[in-house]
Amino acid sequence: MVQVVDAERTAEMRDVLVAELRTQGMIMSDAVEAAFRRVPREQFMPDDTDLAVVYGYDRSVVTKRDGHGRAMSSVSAAYIQARMLELADLRPGMTVLEVGSGGLNAAYLAEVVGSQGRVVSIDIDPEVIDRAASALDAIGHSSRVRVLVADAERGVPGEGPFDAIIVTVGAWDVAPAWLRQLRPDGVLVLPLIMNNVTRVIGFRRDGDHLVSTATEVAGFVPMQGDGSRTDQVLELPEPSGRKVRLTFDSDAPANMSQLDGVLATDQIEVWSGVTIEHGVSFADLHLWLAWYADGFCRLSADEGTALAAQKRWFPFAVVQEAGFAYLALRDALEGAGAEFGARAYGADGQVAAAAMVEQIRAWDREGHRTSPTFAYWPTGSDPARISADATVMDKTHGVLTISWPRE
Repeated sequence: MVQVVDAERTAEMRDVLVAELRTQGMIMSDAVEAAFRRVPREQFMPDDTDLAVVYGYDRSVVTKRDGHGRAMSSVSAAYIQARMLELADLRPGMTVLEVGSGGLNAAYLAEVVGSQGRVVSIDIDPEVIDRAASALDAIGHSSRVRVLVADAERGVPGEGPFDAIIVTVGAWDVAPAWLRQLRPDGVLVLPLIMNNVTRVIGFRRDGDHLVSTATEVAGFVPMQGDGSRTDQVLELPEPSGRKVRLTFDSDAPANMSQLDGVLATDQIEVWSGVTIEHGVSFADLHLWLAWYADGFCRLSADEGTALAAQKRWFPFAVVQEAGFAYLALRDALEGAGAEFGARAYGADGQVAAAAMVEQIRAWDREGHRTSPTFAYWPTGSDPARISADATVMDKTHGVLTISWPRE
């Protein structure tokens, strides 16, 4: 349904959003700026969405949930849409595939590649595709974007090759079909899940593998269909019956029964001595832990649990035998910053806390002041070419590597 809005007000809000995206470095090119100025974001949102949310810098909007309330489809925040468009290095006349539809991003793509370009937008959910097609038609873009119901893992028969592929759902791996349909010098931009931590990575093809050009922090709804990934979840009940959950996307401990009753034990705290000033991002610490901390997992807690009531903790943990520890902060630097540490439970809680603190200190020594680079080596590529200083993570269809440049 076409929303009836105050055109003058939305134009002003669009200008304010574009100015902020420029200031924050998310929009770098005139072509992406022009696309953001031309496309009315509100036409791709649910009718009751507040315009302050529609034109918010970092506000995503869920457009569909499953029977359990989990988000199945959403419109991404403006900052990450702009950043991904820039990472794709688009030019007029290009052919682009979007995996995960909704209509808005496809409209931006159509604006950037122009009338001589081609945009194909696919989604596994017919309802999502119908909504995207209607919104694109409402703003006059139906002839500029082809929307299809398809499982992205299988590619798009009869289409391609693509100069760029932009994936707008969380992907655990790179589908071989994407590489088959990507040009030899093409760009792949996707939110890649690495041991339950996601980064949007811009990859450029380099012979038989992909090399990252830049990354961005963002979260996305998970991929459905053949490319989906089933996590392993361990539920730890408190004496009250409320639960804490540990979620593993790979390499879950073989004997997790050792954690039975762990939340009934006394809590242990170990502090690292590593500090950070307020306002300084430490998102790469999460990434470091995901790659290097044995037993790494995501942590969540029901409302009303003792853990949920605690302040300044983060949803990342490590499991070591009969103990688990999670990332925490406490005041430091005379109130101008915080110190990283670990809180832990269980017979081996001290061991788990020490393992997490060891990796916090390693990040401070080796990764704190640099940004990592990634490479993806699909099955059949030459593993002998992987750099000796790279760390390898196994995926279904290949291996991913990470390297932290020395200062």
